[in-house]
Amino acid sequence: MISPLAYIHPEAKIGENVEIAPFVFIDKNVVIGDNNKIMANANILYGSRIGNGNTIFPGAVIGAIPQDLKFQGEESTAEIGDNNTIRENVTINRGTAAKGRTIIGNNNLLMEGVHVAHDALVGNYCIIGNSTKMAGEIVIDDFSIISANVLMHQFCRVGGYGMIQGGCRFSKDIPPYIIAGREPIAYSGINIIGLRRRGFSNETIENIHNAYRIIYQSGLNTSDALKKIEEEIPTSPEIEYIVSFIRDSERGIIR
Repeated sequence: MISPLAYIHPEAKIGENVEIAPFVFIDKNVVIGDNNKIMANANILYGSRIGNGNTIFPGAVIGAIPQDLKFQGEESTAEIGDNNTIRENVTINRGTAAKGRTIIGNNNLLMEGVHVAHDALVGNYCIIGNSTKMAGEIVIDDFSIISANVLMHQFCRVGGYGMIQGGCRFSKDIPPYIIAGREPIAYSGINIIGLRRRGFSNETIENIHNAYRIIYQSGLNTSDALKKIEEEIPTSPEIEYIVSFIRDSERGIIR
């Protein structure tokens, strides 16, 4: 299961049933769990922590030092959860003193050429399209779909269950459950098809839609729109998520 042509540092910890192809490089201070498949020419560098059941394709680089001039060699990690597919040439940098770790959750698909910068947090069941680039300390909530060639400014947050169209760039937060697209990026409706596929009821979808009508079509400022949502739309975890997401947004949300 482990090719003699792979380099594995003697201090690296490798779990059971791990397949390691020729020309893989595994550094010291690396922990790899069980049932992983690591294909040729992948690099698993210092500070990497990889869970179980992941597939890492050729040319991926996990745990490289941050592309941040403030980084001074501090101890930090790049942490990958379980059952992720990390395609060719994906780069996942480890953290800095800001947060100490970069985190990829479980059951994600990172397509070819994706870059995940230092201290980023990617949740669970996300799909990240080819050549999408994430700057430092971004947050992507669960069940997000981000299409190809998307550029994400540092500190931005993407809400869950939404979709971002290909080729977009943004420097503000993108609320949950919506489709974001066009140039410049803007709210383009709620992700109705995605929500139905995830089992959301028609009533819940309609309440989400009504909330965004208030936010984007009522002419109210954000604070007044959120108050109106709380007064007029039945309380649910989904509505609470929308309100708290927007209220806590430090960068503001897209137009």
